[in-house]
Amino acid sequence: MTGLEGNLKGWADDRLGELVARLEGFLAADPDLSFQAAAYHEGRPVLDVWGGPHLDETSLMVPYSVTKNTIGLTIGLLVERGRLDLDAPVADYWPEFAAKGKAAVTVRQLLSHQAGLPQATPALTWAELLDHHAAAERLAASRPLWQPGSAFGYHAVTIGNLASELVFRAMGRTLHEVFEEDIRAPHDLDVHLGLPPELDDRRVPVLPMVRPVSDALVPPWSGLIGTAMRMAGPQVDLANDEASWRFGHPAGSGTVTARGLARMFATAVTGVDGAEPFLSADTVEMIGLQQVRGYDEVLGQQGRAHSIVFQKPSQQLAFGGPRAFGHDGAAGALACVDPDTGVAFGYTIARGPWPGGADPRAVALAADLGRVLSS
Repeated sequence: MTGLEGNLKGWADDRLGELVARLEGFLAADPDLSFQAAAYHEGRPVLDVWGGPHLDETSLMVPYSVTKNTIGLTIGLLVERGRLDLDAPVADYWPEFAAKGKAAVTVRQLLSHQAGLPQATPALTWAELLDHHAAAERLAASRPLWQPGSAFGYHAVTIGNLASELVFRAMGRTLHEVFEEDIRAPHDLDVHLGLPPELDDRRVPVLPMVRPVSDALVPPWSGLIGTAMRMAGPQVDLANDEASWRFGHPAGSGTVTARGLARMFATAVTGVDGAEPFLSADTVEMIGLQQVRGYDEVLGQQGRAHSIVFQKPSQQLAFGGPRAFGHDGAAGALACVDPDTGVAFGYTIARGPWPGGADPRAVALAADLGRVLSS
């Protein structure tokens, strides 16, 4: 291991000299850049670095949709324990969900963005979304925006409420409770669905992206992203409003470190420091198996792909091989794991690059960690 004392602080496995130099170069080129990056390989830490003026070693921040990884791993734990059947109708666990033509929707479809519920009718409020049951009740009573199973579209926020209610119906505990009691606390993970007040002094805000003056392009979003993200009533900043990060919405406002994200995936898939992973290889294959690929009805983009909750590698997100899975966030963060290389990776950034989504530097780093460490 090599300790780092320059702009880039922390330590790295000696095999990662090329990647460390790259990260040091990014910091030298942009004095405002602030990130954390961490990785495990086959259950052992190999990278733990940070740099820039806005983040330090222990800084906690909201990584937006990177939080969805907590949903996927919690669902994996229920599958592992035989408490959830991916091919059963959702209504077997949650009878009210069958309303308005949804009786045949399977758990698999619901958790791979195929259910047609990126928004309720009428639109949800943030107060309902930041509640363990209110938004889920409204979604269960709504008719889908497309015939479930006929297409898929990113349920950017609602997948958190839908999955949480499903977990509650299967377990009698909220998703927050299952994640905290069965995953986070036993494995000492710096990944929090709802930030405890005693950690408030470590929280740092997500800073706004800066749009280049030369960028006159209009992002190619479809009309449904506006429908999905336009909530009724007072608006909430998922990352920076206390109501959001204190609740810890599982689709978008957990509070994390990069180290916590990497350790979370390592404890699930490879085990850490000789311990067995909390998911079997068979369960990892099931939750990581691609369910959809192609045109996303909500984002209006081709080439998007999902497994059970997680994103799969794609042209936009080439973070690993065909069995890799994970999730990025709107402001640049990323966490993923590749069972074939044994690399679990986490990355947070204080001010992500325009126009949003995973920082391309993080995507390349995740892929190159796999290349270097498995060679």
